[in-house]
Amino acid sequence: MSYLSIRGLHKSFGDTQVFSDINCEVAKGELITLLGPSGCGKSTLLRCIAGLTEVNNGQLLLDGEDLVPLAPQTRQIGMVFQSYALFPNMTVEQNISFGLRMQKIARDESGRRVAEVLEMVELGEFARRYPSQLSGGQCQRVALARSLVTRPRLLLLDEPLSALDARIRKHLREQIRAIQQELGLTTIFVTHDQEEALTLSDRILLMNAGRIVQSADAETLYTAPVNAFAAGFIGNYNLLAPDTAARLLQRPVDAQVAIRPEAIALTHSTDGHSNIAAVIKSHSLLGNVIRYRVEARGVELLVDVLNRSAADLYPRGCQVGLTIDATAIHEVA
Repeated sequence: MSYLSIRGLHKSFGDTQVFSDINCEVAKGELITLLGPSGCGKSTLLRCIAGLTEVNNGQLLLDGEDLVPLAPQTRQIGMVFQSYALFPNMTVEQNISFGLRMQKIARDESGRRVAEVLEMVELGEFARRYPSQLSGGQCQRVALARSLVTRPRLLLLDEPLSALDARIRKHLREQIRAIQQELGLTTIFVTHDQEEALTLSDRILLMNAGRIVQSADAETLYTAPVNAFAAGFIGNYNLLAPDTAARLLQRPVDAQVAIRPEAIALTHSTDGHSNIAAVIKSHSLLGNVIRYRVEARGVELLVDVLNRSAADLYPRGCQVGLTIDATAIHEVA
């Protein structure tokens, strides 16, 4: 039985429909990521689960209990937003314990719980500092600790890392995942960052225009997109129209084709039965990857190659051979 069950959920603001007939199941202890472009409805869905936004119709069942008629404060759900929303006149310790005071938890028990979560988020030595004395990453960890200390039945994270720099984001997402797994906490994470989704999630719900396009683990979502939107949003697939793909592959093609750029190999020689003659048009350095733009049989493709050595770089205008992994060619709707 699912721990969280969303059934036929519908939300609109006046004549503007945000999403309709959303259905999904979340297992206990699972970390689900809602991934999609801005405006696809993922944050509104999270707010509906939290009770901060009313639904038009549908059911939200958490551990068998319908959340829809319940007030937000009685749902026992923790939520962390992009903005830290910390009380500036309270210390870290006081910010974290605020929810426990609202629940009228005894002082001794409150102190023990606050100490536990401070250790989890590695902020024990900052307990008596104020938000103005903390970095952005530290403030976000306080916001996370404030949600964890109330021992929520469900944790909701609405793009909590988007305002942080890349190094801090990476460290904090690893910390969030470790804490979530340690506590076995059922969590829904909202992001538009595909790398974040792929590295964090047990399962990803890819959303677009108010509907769930694909629900899958990271590997399946990346290697087997169900349609052109999924292929275009995850990774940097080469999306080819049927006639273009037929010209490149020299075989009949009935649907749009998606080919991952790292599934195409470059060679200096165009000799050999499997090679396709191509020319290098340009390249971009992406750190450990070099992304080439090549033309083969009148078709432009992106090709990703590991950046092993400057001596291996193919210059513009260089004649090369392409070999395309047949298992990485996907026909998509």
